[in-house]
Amino acid sequence: MALPVDLRRCQVLGLVGTAFLAAGGETAGALPVRELLAPSSAQAALGLVGVYFGVVLLIAAWALLGRLIRGATPPSPRALMVVLAIWAAPLLLAPPLFSRDVYSYLAQGAMVDAHMDVYAHGPAHLGGPLAAEVSPLWRHTGAPYGPVFLGVASALSGLTRGEVPAGLFGMRLVALLGVALMAAALPRLARHSGADPAAALWLGALNPLVLLHLVAGAHNDAIMMGLLGLGLVAALGRWPVLGAVLVTLAALVKAPAALGLVAVVVLQVRAGRGRTRAVTTTAVAATATTVAATAVAGTGYGWLGALDTPVSPQNWALTSLVGRATRALLERLGSDLAPLAIPAWHAFGVVAAVVAVLVIWLRLRPRPVYALGLSLAAVAALGPAIRPWYALWGLFLIAAAAPSASVRHRLAAVTGVLALAALPSGGPADTGQLVLAVSGGLLAGVVLWQVHQAELAPMPGRTA
Repeated sequence: MALPVDLRRCQVLGLVGTAFLAAGGETAGALPVRELLAPSSAQAALGLVGVYFGVVLLIAAWALLGRLIRGATPPSPRALMVVLAIWAAPLLLAPPLFSRDVYSYLAQGAMVDAHMDVYAHGPAHLGGPLAAEVSPLWRHTGAPYGPVFLGVASALSGLTRGEVPAGLFGMRLVALLGVALMAAALPRLARHSGADPAAALWLGALNPLVLLHLVAGAHNDAIMMGLLGLGLVAALGRWPVLGAVLVTLAALVKAPAALGLVAVVVLQVRAGRGRTRAVTTTAVAATATTVAATAVAGTGYGWLGALDTPVSPQNWALTSLVGRATRALLERLGSDLAPLAIPAWHAFGVVAAVVAVLVIWLRLRPRPVYALGLSLAAVAALGPAIRPWYALWGLFLIAAAAPSASVRHRLAAVTGVLALAALPSGGPADTGQLVLAVSGGLLAGVVLWQVHQAELAPMPGRTA
């Protein structure tokens, strides 16, 4: 007998999961290093167990919601928006989770606000409490982000006067705005692509990776994808210029969104515009937007050179993993080519990504939203750096245009794995932390099993 599923059950289970996430993050999250009352090791261990207990509950709630969506009476997109808001609520005031990147955002915003060249200098040049919160690996590295995001971070720095708690809350609100834009765009993109809007929202917006990394982690990928989705919706209608402007703004948050301009051109051609006119209109709109946004942000064009910002030496991108293995082999052989192994594999990955994007568009040009989603997935997978939330670049749009339920099921399986792939502190894992994380997940599994058994048990006075 299957476990009975209803929308309220999914709401409550997911809410309990994110509540445990928020509570566990108070001692095991990416906490400010200058916190007055630092958690003890026992508190941190308990928090880590609580976070992974919450992650597994959230994944279970999401899986049950997916079953409900596939049922005879699926919930409406509006009801799913309510579920998203309920699940996200406990994370609003939680400390940053799974990454310390938000501290870099705040420090870079303060640098722009102080008229420092954020592309030539790292946060160490700023000094003070904000710079101390940035991961040591990135304190001397220039910003890899575009002027739109840095302009937002600068405005936030001015509003919060460099106060860390207020800045963290402000960055989370920016991320929530991005998630809201994603959720608003998904049903329209799904209808255009002939997909189920409810299924698109389930996979693209209620996805655990969205809650863990875009909301709890406050990553700027949220506002990038929100603007990208909104731009595509505009391009679907009668506003291709507005679509090009919004997609360009997304690319001026993070560069991969620039691929969306190809989709804007294709959508114009499909609507009956000539190819030359579509390309010219999009190029002019994108250029004007870039010039205007860069002038308003006051950052200059250093962001063009920042696109090759170095990646973490221990990054687990495919090309980095193969590069490190090749370097180790060459070092054993005594070859002088060993130092070139990682750069060579990174270059190969870039070339492979370009080829993959070209093949995707040649084969799927009549389906621009799906082609764009696959292209962004290829860029994330073959690029020199990858993080769990990078998977959302392509997943967001594939969710809106997936040609079959089997594609969504595969992506859901990938989501379940990636949701468990980072520690709440954002740092590397040691053996003890892995044991605690697994213990929290297993404890959640036991609780879910007990609930399942209770649902199957016959009522008193009745036979099974």
